[in-house]
Amino acid sequence: MKLPELLSPAGNAACALAAFDAGADAVYAGLSKFNARERGDNFTVDLLQSTVDYAHKNGKKVYLTLNTLIKECELPELLEMLSCVSDIAPDGVLVQDLGVLRIAREYFPQLELHGSTQMGIHNSAGMALAEKLGLARVVLERQLTLEELAAIRKRTKLELEVFIHGALCCSLSGSCLFSSYLGGWSGNRGKCKQPCRRRYYSKTGNGFFFSPQDLCAAELIPQLRKIGVDSLKIEGRLRQPDYVSNTVKAYRMLLDTPDDNFQEALSEARNLLSRTCGRRWSTGFYTETSPQELIKADALGAAGMRVGNVDGVSERGFVFTSGKRLFLGDRLRIQPHSGDDGTAVTLTRMLVDNQSVRRVMPGEKVFVCCDKPVSPDGIVFKIGESFADYSKRIAALPPRKAMVDLDISITRKMMTVKVKNAKTEPVMLPLDLADAAKHPLESETVKAAFAENNSDVFALSSSTSVKIDGNYFMPGSVLKQLRRSAWDEIFSQLDPEMLNPVNDSSKALDRFLTDYRNIQPLRYPQETRLVETVALKPNGAEPADRRAIRADNLFDINKMTQEAILPEFCPEYRLAAVSKAINAAYKQGIRRFRVTSLYALELLAEYQDIKVIASAPLPVCNSMALMELARFNVSRATAHIEMTGAEIEALRDKAPFELECFRLGRPSLLVTRARIPFEGAFNDARGNKFELRYDKRSGLSRIFPVRVVSIPRIAGVYDFYDLRNAHWKNAETDTFNFDKAWN
Repeated sequence: MKLPELLSPAGNAACALAAFDAGADAVYAGLSKFNARERGDNFTVDLLQSTVDYAHKNGKKVYLTLNTLIKECELPELLEMLSCVSDIAPDGVLVQDLGVLRIAREYFPQLELHGSTQMGIHNSAGMALAEKLGLARVVLERQLTLEELAAIRKRTKLELEVFIHGALCCSLSGSCLFSSYLGGWSGNRGKCKQPCRRRYYSKTGNGFFFSPQDLCAAELIPQLRKIGVDSLKIEGRLRQPDYVSNTVKAYRMLLDTPDDNFQEALSEARNLLSRTCGRRWSTGFYTETSPQELIKADALGAAGMRVGNVDGVSERGFVFTSGKRLFLGDRLRIQPHSGDDGTAVTLTRMLVDNQSVRRVMPGEKVFVCCDKPVSPDGIVFKIGESFADYSKRIAALPPRKAMVDLDISITRKMMTVKVKNAKTEPVMLPLDLADAAKHPLESETVKAAFAENNSDVFALSSSTSVKIDGNYFMPGSVLKQLRRSAWDEIFSQLDPEMLNPVNDSSKALDRFLTDYRNIQPLRYPQETRLVETVALKPNGAEPADRRAIRADNLFDINKMTQEAILPEFCPEYRLAAVSKAINAAYKQGIRRFRVTSLYALELLAEYQDIKVIASAPLPVCNSMALMELARFNVSRATAHIEMTGAEIEALRDKAPFELECFRLGRPSLLVTRARIPFEGAFNDARGNKFELRYDKRSGLSRIFPVRVVSIPRIAGVYDFYDLRNAHWKNAETDTFNFDKAWN
């Protein structure tokens, strides 16, 4: 059985080195912008280049995250970043935004693209669409069961990646608006303030109602191996090398241990994982019962090992009685009882009885020197241990080598090696090959051999091509000698300054700008009154405007329905029911379908005479995303609800088809399969009011704001009114991010 890839987070270069040392097969990392962990250290372009080269030299991989939503005005900056990324040549690029996907696929085709979990792909129909989008791998929605995962595995050839350890989001991936609603800090832009970890208040009491326990799938590794998952992913790009090292070592041990000895290894792995200072462990959403037990409302949402309570504060620091052994270099977080962000400190100086110490024993009262503000009644958590200094190793990472792009051709009598990105004489090496009886020479074998050249200056480009005109046998020793001879001859002719860029990004940039200028937007005169769409409750009253399009949920359609709204979440076992309902609606005469998740585009592919509207929570922020949706018969899209009025207008001015905006309604801020321990009205410590509703039919719980989102009409943009959870006249309204920037 082929072992899955073990994939580790790398918030910085030190974490990447720690991961590789501990046995990770690959790491995932981000640059300073456009990744879902922008609060982390992240990489510079030069450091990422060196890390990729180091990884490839040691048989490892590096994946780059570009998995956030992109505004129209940011497209030029995105192009520049993709240009740099294409030269770095990571092993894959993770994307969420359909516009980013389109640009990368069309203008930088050498990049392998992976669908981020933020895309919300959660069934085999979504996987089928992912293949059409050009994705090689999909990071599946985190709220799937093992049974659902196994069913998807049987129905797709694409690579599957799943999370096995770390913090869990309470919401379905890519659907959370909670942080953005409370201050414009969007989780879809890598800026989440984690409001789900805060304390909330309901009529039945208060607690951390939306703070899930951490995922620890250690005991499920044999099942995940059996299912055939391609990559097992550890969460934690905001964590430090100690966490990365211990977590990777634990899962490396479990992956390499046969099932017969697994229980013994599991005990040792758990000991390692206990040092990572996270929250309580759970099996996430993988089993039938785990979602019912995932939320412990009485457990503070902070991560870490609780070691004491603050007894007093001063300008120089704070004092507490430690319940655990602590050392200089350990990291603490002092957490307010509200669950708001706490203050993190590294132990650089500690005093016991006014004497400096390097170690604190359980029961000792310690004064921690720090210059940061600390909550006077805060709870002290240990969030990390001291770790090795990686600065010398990082400084010693080799500078990027010059990339040599080869064209290798093999016939029975000759190997010809040409340098494609420099003017040199081709290398001609005579052969006398026999036909292979069992194991013919393969192009990947030749490419792998040529990747080894013992040069400190040159490296083989991933764009190298190999052509073999027959099924020949070639001993490994012969291939190695041919490789040495070819490289020796090439090096004798080549100087780094002679090499042209392997990927001429300037041409890609020019082509994009030309195509972008040539987009023909659909424009309406400002005085034109566009027909609105109104979504209603089952058997709800008719829209006030008789011209309005009436929309109903797919399973609530009636004789008055003109548009069917497809569910945003459809587990594998419900795909057949949704397909059947779509067909019934079509036979009833409905020709308008509103899709709220990517999988629905695949289910609608067979119907040619329908109007398809892409709508929330499926996010659309830029014209390139609209262009991509047009490939799948979409002729109208709702501007992402987090956008400002100016951003919607900018998108309208580039929209190649009808654009719509969410004019009025109560959008769901968080959607989850986890069981929440109450239902109804609740509020936070700042007085913001919400409502939690459980939908028995879908098995989902949703948070709605009490204030109804109501924004002004925008000329040339269609209106969408969602009255499924709101009324025309509401006492409390809000404009969300319409007139303020969202981050």
